[in-house]
Amino acid sequence: MGTEKLATTANAIVAAGKGVLAADESNGTMSQRLESIGVVPTPDTRRDWRQLIFTADGFGEYASGVIMFDETIRQSSDDGRRLVDILSNAGIVPGIKVDKGTHPLAGAQGEAVTEGLDGLRGRLAEYFDMGARFTKWRAVMSISDKTPSDYCIAVNAHALARYSALAQEAGLVPIVEPEILMTGSHSIDDCYMATERTLARTFDELSAHGVDLSAMILKPNMVISGHEAQDRATTAEVAERTLTCLKQNVPSDVPGIAFLSGGQGDEEATLNLDAINRLAKDEGAPWEITYSYGRALVATALKTWGGSAANVQKAQNVLLERCRASSEARSGAYSSSGATI
Repeated sequence: MGTEKLATTANAIVAAGKGVLAADESNGTMSQRLESIGVVPTPDTRRDWRQLIFTADGFGEYASGVIMFDETIRQSSDDGRRLVDILSNAGIVPGIKVDKGTHPLAGAQGEAVTEGLDGLRGRLAEYFDMGARFTKWRAVMSISDKTPSDYCIAVNAHALARYSALAQEAGLVPIVEPEILMTGSHSIDDCYMATERTLARTFDELSAHGVDLSAMILKPNMVISGHEAQDRATTAEVAERTLTCLKQNVPSDVPGIAFLSGGQGDEEATLNLDAINRLAKDEGAPWEITYSYGRALVATALKTWGGSAANVQKAQNVLLERCRASSEARSGAYSSSGATI
């Protein structure tokens, strides 16, 4: 498939005023979240939760795409509709996580590599036939006195590039997610250096593998202090350092940047996204700047639902309110009072 069509899809995913929901938690992770609200985890209860999100009236006004897990893309709603069709019919691009998770990186104590390249070509073809039109692969690096190592960055960047080339070959837009984890007490300067090294190597590998940058989306971390840092950087500092790092390392051919929340709270992730977009407008950033959030969009709605059919509408309203706030932030028009500026 020509990459012109993929570029059109990529641009649709980063459409103005919309963002991507990361609903691709593994069965194990999603089961833990259900247990935390007193729900027994089963394929049906995991389906019920995703169905609540996908069928929320007006969800398509805010969501350009949804990243699913393997179980979800194969499921149907309780009235027999394929979940992937529910998304497509709402104008939402269906996506799929295709990596197999992180594993210890041999020869690099405490570091990880994302696996899943074996058999990937066949899995991508199957997902395309199921209706997926974009994919995601996540690599993770942590910050410490010795990490991330050049070795860890290189191995993960190479895997991201191989995955991206295979995804485009299969007619799927790759979301490239090199994440510097917020875990730890590191400073925003430490995060900047680690993010810069990772992005530079990732785009070197993408170029070497012939990936069409106009037909992919970058899903990076924000340049931000560690969770346990004593003097965490302000929202204004996060915006300035993040945008500077991106402008120095991300080619203008890339149509859009969809930030991960990385464990930030709902309000923190929204305020930071808003500040980055305001600054990007002032400085004339070359890409669309949006979000691909998971917990930052749905955590409160999950608690509100609590597994009860009686709470579905209430939980959907909470979800849509969070989506609306993120949509405003994606346009640089959010205020914590909830009023559009």
